Amino acid sequence: MNDAMMQSSRKMTKRLGVSKVFLGISLVTGLVLNPLITVQAVENKNNDKPYTIASKAHKYVSHSYQNGELTVTTTLGDVTFSALNDSAIEAVFNAKQAAVSASNLPSYTISETHQDHTLLFSQKASQQGNVLVGSAGNMRVEITTQPYSVSYFKGKQLLVKEEQGFYSGTVIEQQDSQTQTHNVHGVRFNLNDSEQLLGTGERVLGMDRRGHRLPLYNRAHYGYETESVQMNYSLPAVMSNKQYMLLFDNSAKGWVDLAKSEHNVLQFEAVAGRNAYIVVAGDSYPELIANYTDISGTQPILPRWAFGNFASRFGYRTQQEVMDTVAKFKALNIPLDSIIIDLYWFGKDIQGHMGNLAWDKDAFPEPEKMLRELREQGIQPILITEPFILSSSKRWDDAVSQKVLAKDVEGNPKTFDFYFGNTGIVDVFNDTGRNWFNNIYQELAEQGVQGWWGDLGEPEVHPSDALHTLDNGQQVSADAIHNAYGHQWAKMLFQHLQTTQPEQRPFILMRAGAAGSQRYGMVPWTGDVNRTWGGLKPQVELSLQMGMFGLGYTHSDLGGFAGGEQFNKELYIRWLQYGVFQPIYRPHGQEHIPSEVVFHDKETQDILRQFIELRYQMMPYNYTLAYQNSQSGLPLMRPTFMDDAANTDLSNKDSYLWGDAFFVHPITSANLSSVDVTLPEGVWFNYFTGKKLEGGKTHKVEINLEQIPVFVKAGAFVPMVEKFQTTQNYSSEHLTLHYWADNQVQNATGSMYEDDGHTMNADKRGEFELLNFAAKQNNSQLGMLLMRQGKGYKGIPKAREITLKIHNWQQQPKQVKVGDQIIQSYDWNNKNSTLTVKFNWQHQPLTLQVQ
Repeated sequence: MNDAMMQSSRKMTKRLGVSKVFLGISLVTGLVLNPLITVQAVENKNNDKPYTIASKAHKYVSHSYQNGELTVTTTLGDVTFSALNDSAIEAVFNAKQAAVSASNLPSYTISETHQDHTLLFSQKASQQGNVLVGSAGNMRVEITTQPYSVSYFKGKQLLVKEEQGFYSGTVIEQQDSQTQTHNVHGVRFNLNDSEQLLGTGERVLGMDRRGHRLPLYNRAHYGYETESVQMNYSLPAVMSNKQYMLLFDNSAKGWVDLAKSEHNVLQFEAVAGRNAYIVVAGDSYPELIANYTDISGTQPILPRWAFGNFASRFGYRTQQEVMDTVAKFKALNIPLDSIIIDLYWFGKDIQGHMGNLAWDKDAFPEPEKMLRELREQGIQPILITEPFILSSSKRWDDAVSQKVLAKDVEGNPKTFDFYFGNTGIVDVFNDTGRNWFNNIYQELAEQGVQGWWGDLGEPEVHPSDALHTLDNGQQVSADAIHNAYGHQWAKMLFQHLQTTQPEQRPFILMRAGAAGSQRYGMVPWTGDVNRTWGGLKPQVELSLQMGMFGLGYTHSDLGGFAGGEQFNKELYIRWLQYGVFQPIYRPHGQEHIPSEVVFHDKETQDILRQFIELRYQMMPYNYTLAYQNSQSGLPLMRPTFMDDAANTDLSNKDSYLWGDAFFVHPITSANLSSVDVTLPEGVWFNYFTGKKLEGGKTHKVEINLEQIPVFVKAGAFVPMVEKFQTTQNYSSEHLTLHYWADNQVQNATGSMYEDDGHTMNADKRGEFELLNFAAKQNNSQLGMLLMRQGKGYKGIPKAREITLKIHNWQQQPKQVKVGDQIIQSYDWNNKNSTLTVKFNWQHQPLTLQVQ
């Protein structure tokens, strides 16, 4: 083994957490909750702080530098600093005496394929003694020895400083009438007075989460609306308006205190697991996200059909109902690409059947025929699965005999009651459980299932005294790995599909995961939202928050899921209009009010048909956003401050950017005839009316039921195609390229990514084309350049019929020239100031000039 291999081996050993092994298990009895009840963490009202700090302050003892890592020994243990890339540093604490169990757990955040960089080491003297410096590109950590302190810098800017740093103590938790005291460990940091903090996962609290104390424990909140402190997908991470990210790399039950209990103190706490954190820096928010996803992994591009319309409800009860629903979409000429089959596929009732994971032949007598006929129509079938195996299910005996379930302290399957029945849970943390589960998935895939819905993966109920067995044979409590369960489930399924269907892109819809789950293709949604205006209001906030942390496909059940005594037509239309500009277009809800547009009145159908058709026409633009996300983690839905370095206000939760071209302001209240919209800087055009508006100002925008406020930025290129019924019929051979011209934008660029829509890693294999567009405008003269790069792919158009639409062109041109050819047959519409030019492009570099 050479030096480089030895260094890589040491770093992998540290990453996997096997340098020390602590096998202590917390056996505190867990609370078993009905999934329709949300229990929120309550602060200890008899104390300003619901925690105590037991450990003393760190004191410097010694340090060593080896294999590109700096290890500082203090009176409490060893802190190892390493460079994850040129803008990220990791700190891992190995305590002399472990305060909690399972402190040797691995990092679930850092990608398995990630390669560390070398942390450069130097020393300098100061009035406080020696300063140890670890540098990674433009970022560095400085450790002052007397007194001990740790600070992180980007250039000359102080990003963040440890307060006490790594510590141990206790936390008092109150749930209902029960009080528990937990031993915890964690880390503490100082904040400045003006700092704003995004993050902590799915919550409804406003964009700035500072001033809250929040549980780090994935738990569903059924029927939430305009406030929720705990939901199905938590993240132990924050992003500061100082443009750094701080992630507590821990999978256990815990809490984060964002200067709620102590002035300017940010504190992460966990009842088990590793004690480590990562600081990431960037010169902009896009760069910060890119630096983070370089570590945690980027999301693979979804199959093209995933950007189409889904039919979904809770749920289709028979094979005939599935086929009739699809036929109704076709009859009404409403595009459709997928249908999701909920839990009735394996049992006629909600309760008592979970874990069967086999077709109920009474309701679905010929499932393979159904799946085949759906695919022949271009409709991709998706099945729900859950990790719970009821003791009343048909697979219970096999699951027990094969030892695939989490265990109790006596080594038997851990059983507990919840809403669906008496159950155990598949242990996805070892090969025995994974292989058993994957065999079921394989059987269903061979029948023709094309996508997968993993539900209840928080897990919905997860008793603290359940024991999971890791691949190395170590047993850990449920609390130690609770927040990584959905992550491991997605990893299991993703890797299995990569092995059995290596050329096919997976679609994995899941309700819960962890930091880094995007690398396994996870598509999260925002849980069981109430079917009310209050349920619609927080959806932008939820998607924006998650997108900033790599989870760019976070979306909502369009129309709302829970409750609702009768159909609210305006609410339904508004929610589905907004959905056109969110990552996944998936109406879904309880069946007493249909989720599908085809089962509503003609006016609702007519309005929403146009919006769904717009979604399909925008396929080239949306697919390009997916490509951008796969390269650098750039979210599809973006906060308005994303590209504005001067904007230090993170608070806008009501409107957003869809890519870099569109600004969207959903309508989230009833009976409005107008709405005030504050546009970002620049020049903007109302997409539906063409009206020009100045950015950086608030405008009163008139609305009706047929439209929501959508604006396009001057200088934007938006590629679109003609209407089509399913992506099986997709082609960009006839391409409409929109450009919004304005004298204030002298130079502009755009791009369009295309591949075959289904091959895994087409972007990495070079099997794609990237069409690049550039524009240069000087008053009444406009020049454009079209170019193409990439190796291409099977089915690539040999040439394209281009319809170029130049918006806001105020006068009839004197001459239009494409290449060397003068175009006589252009169309200039004086009424809407649009110039239309049609030409054939064989993908050579091509210029266009308008005078």
